[in-house]
Parts: sequence; C-alpha cells; structure tokens
Amino acid sequence: MTLIINTAACKWYPVYTQARAEKKAHQALINKGVESYLPLQRQQKQWSDRKKWVEEPFIKSYLFVHITEQQKTEVLMTKGIARFIYFSGEVATMPDRQIDDLKMIMAAPYELVVTEENLQPGEKIVIKAGPLKGMIGEMISYKSQKQLMLRLENLGCSIIVNVAASIIERF
Repeated sequence: MTLIINTAACKWYPVYTQARAEKKAHQALINKGVESYLPLQRQQKQWSDRKKWVEEPFIKSYLFVHITEQQKTEVLMTKGIARFIYFSGEVATMPDRQIDDLKMIMAAPYELVVTEENLQPGEKIVIKAGPLKGMIGEMISYKSQKQLMLRLENLGCSIIVNVAASIIERF
C-alpha cells in the first residue's frame, strides 16, 4: 500500500526529542517516510587520548518535521520523539521561509552560536553580500561585537551569526 501525501497540506513543526536522541529520532522518521530536518554542526571534540571532528545537533533536543495534521500521531509514536513544541497553547508551526533560512545559515561558513537568552529586539537589517544575501534579521550587541541575530519565532531560542558589519544594511 502506497501512502499518498498532499505536500501542499504539509507544515513544518518543531519537535522535542529525548535527551541525546536527535540523530536516532531523525533516522527513525526518515525510515517511516516522514520528511525530517536535523540541523547538524561540525565540532571538534576533545577526549583524553585524542581529538575528533563530529557532527552535533545544532539545537539540542530539537528537530523539524514537514507533515500533515494527520501524521502528528505517527511522529509522536516514533522512538526518540518526546513531544511537539507548543506556543500560545497550540502546536507550534514554522513558516517554510524560516526552515529555508536555517538551512542556508547551516550551509554558510560562519561561526554560529545558539542562545536561549531573550534578546531584546533591535534594528532590522538585511545582509547584502555573501552566502546569506537577502536574509533579514535583527542587529544586536553581543560579546562586544557586532553580530546578526536571526530570531526563530515559536522555537524559544535565537541563532547568532558572526558577519562583518560591512555586508549589512538597514532593512
């Protein structure tokens, strides 16, 4: 039996995973035929006897699924998935644009930092050059450097990207 899914009815949902189960939950969803996105960041880990480059989840305990309303139960029944994220009493959804922006910044050669600080909104800016050209965000002062903050609404965290002040302009 082939399951036919109307992709126009699909929405992106952030889901919370069990601790350190992001990769296994992501693979389990893919094995079920569910479109899933797990942003990974390459990091160097230090052990007592060696150093090694590994891919770690960019946002701990989160991944994103592109599903219809009817597929929510199937996602919740997946090993490693804890729950959907709620915002204002309803299951949170994310616009396609935010997922596209997240994919774009993950592919860019910038140092990225995730913070759960509730950063105050600043001046809206747009990047005018480089791989993130056209991306809109908020300018903040963080660690006494000028950095671009892209706020992912309905997620409870912010992503901070180090970019040169020379490639941004007011939006």
